[in-house]
Amino acid sequence: MTTPYLDTHTMQEGPALHPWLLPVQPFLGIWRGRGKGGYPTLTEDFAYEQEISLSHDGRPFLRYEARAWLIDENGTPIRPSGRESGWFRVAPDGYLEALVNHPTGISEIYVGQVSGPTIDLATHEVTRTPLAKEVVSGRRRYTLGDGGLSYEHDLEAVGRPTSPHLSAHLRRVAEVGESD
Repeated sequence: MTTPYLDTHTMQEGPALHPWLLPVQPFLGIWRGRGKGGYPTLTEDFAYEQEISLSHDGRPFLRYEARAWLIDENGTPIRPSGRESGWFRVAPDGYLEALVNHPTGISEIYVGQVSGPTIDLATHEVTRTPLAKEVVSGRRRYTLGDGGLSYEHDLEAVGRPTSPHLSAHLRRVAEVGESD
């Protein structure tokens, strides 16, 4: 049995892009690259690789998935790290709502705007399970440029003020015309 409605990362295969998604069309794809992370509660910064996937099925939202793994100084994977999934809902004027869920028991709702090559999001609400660590707020920025996608994530958590947490530069790994 095949799935009748596949997601696509491109404009050339699969369902037509919903008109409301035109502001985020350049972000569609599978992106992979390296970054650095840290936080005031950590004893040292860390290096990681990350993959972000943004796809659509013809309706006015994007499917979002991200996963990361820690790497050593040679780029060798050490272990899995962050993982999240969710949805980016886009309005015709570029207003954007993002629902992001983590397997660590945290769910975040972000609101923001798509403006040219940038998606800028800030938390609207954070909920968590009883065993999840305290996360109060966050800010995420995705910027297209220099042949790739740059990602920054600031975080307010576990009694610390908002601080830089993650930053990465990713390259598109799914060429136009490919889909999953």
